[in-house]
Amino acid sequence: MIEVIELSRRYGDFVAVDKLSFEIGGGEIVGLLGHNGAGKTTIMKMLSGYLEPSSGRVWIDGIELGQQPRAVQRRLGYLPENLPVYPEMLVADYLDYAARLKGLRGSPCRDEIRRAVKATDIGSKLLAPIATLSRGFKQRVGVAQAILGRPRLLILDEPTNGLDPAQTQQMRSLIRELAQDATVILSTHIMQEVDALCDRVLMMRSGRLVVDAKLAELRSIDQLLLATDLAPGVLEPLLPGGACLQHSSQQDGHYRYRIRPAEGQPLASLSTELARAVLAADGRLIQLAPLQRDLETLFREVNEQPEVADAA
Repeated sequence: MIEVIELSRRYGDFVAVDKLSFEIGGGEIVGLLGHNGAGKTTIMKMLSGYLEPSSGRVWIDGIELGQQPRAVQRRLGYLPENLPVYPEMLVADYLDYAARLKGLRGSPCRDEIRRAVKATDIGSKLLAPIATLSRGFKQRVGVAQAILGRPRLLILDEPTNGLDPAQTQQMRSLIRELAQDATVILSTHIMQEVDALCDRVLMMRSGRLVVDAKLAELRSIDQLLLATDLAPGVLEPLLPGGACLQHSSQQDGHYRYRIRPAEGQPLASLSTELARAVLAADGRLIQLAPLQRDLETLFREVNEQPEVADAA
């Protein structure tokens, strides 16, 4: 569905996005993560055709964006973080205007507006000026305009921003439904949103792609957490089968360790052998459990590494 090759954006000597390459298949929901200034907004603007890249190429639904931008833009919906709406317009008039910009006319236009209104539950506000809406309703109006025309690619920047818990659940259900017919790129600072919705994560740092992985792979358990009173110098010679000590810390009079098994060594057998070894050395076995790295931990690890470049 999307193929990005060596995409870059520069502002003079300043590199905002640096040689970005990835592919996304149809129906995927992909989370785009990174601190402020990592390059996320620049990427979304380039994918939408709003911002021209300095170099690189983008294909969306088999069409090269640089050669046929209008054809690509007819296939996508875009919700920027701060949607530039017309505050004096009624919601109904704004949606009609947005639908016409997408080339919709007559009964197909009316049908699409009805569908978007129902999907985002904004029927009670159709005759209200946009200026009078709450932050949450303005966000839902933004999503409604993005999904008009049943886009093949949906780019959403902070779609649950300003929504209450019930509205957030409704938005998640809507995004899952949309992904049945479209590819979704979701940019957010809320890790729970990515965990709840996404199949895959693209993690940016300083304009570069540093992680591209399925969430299922990131959640895979590959280490053990051990708490004992045995000091590192005592424990390390006891590690069975080529297992290695990844990290140690001292807390409340005992030591906490992260232990990685040897290549092909099952965690279950390592756990059994490790427990026996600790007890045989007259150590206290306070805790022994699989360690699962979550998305927030990975994000912190990636961003704690030394900086390699500046970006925005």
